Amino acid sequence: MLRFFDLFFSVLALLVLSPFFLLICLLIKLTSKGPIVFKQTRVGKNNTDFQLYKFRTMYINAHNKGLLTVGGRDKRITTVGYYLRKFKLDELPQLINVIKGDMSIVGPRPELRHYVNYYSVEQMRVLNVVPGITDYASIKYRNENELLAKAKHPEEFYIRHIMPEKIRLNTVFINNPSLKAYFTIIWYTFIGIFK
Repeated sequence: MLRFFDLFFSVLALLVLSPFFLLICLLIKLTSKGPIVFKQTRVGKNNTDFQLYKFRTMYINAHNKGLLTVGGRDKRITTVGYYLRKFKLDELPQLINVIKGDMSIVGPRPELRHYVNYYSVEQMRVLNVVPGITDYASIKYRNENELLAKAKHPEEFYIRHIMPEKIRLNTVFINNPSLKAYFTIIWYTFIGIFK
């Protein structure tokens, strides 16, 4: 049933928002060099890698200068990219990932292999399900960049504090993948964008 809603909402959103997508593509292309869509290898269900799609929000090769985005005004982020990230619009191409079956709308956010390598055996359980665009952890840590900006050692703080808590929150939906939880997470994600 959840797969039905994933497909229904993804196809509907792509059709309805297509003019908006074209505007975003145009803004990205006119304001900075590089591709419109950024592809990044993430870890999906059954510990299998897949290509996650996002609208590009950074300058070319900026991701080579660090895996984490620290603070809302990270110098690697373009002007247009700042606003795409602020309103989570950079995530919209992941609707294609949903249609392909790589992701669900709701589920644990897919992590980079670098950080999955730090997972304990118990934490690896999150890889038993299809990852998602949003979940309880995404809602709680919607301002994750700001938390990292305050940390003396951002990556260490992420691995030791944020990542374990996000995985704990992931298991809440994994243990109760109900339609009620599915729509509750989508609703609070939408509300959180405008806070």
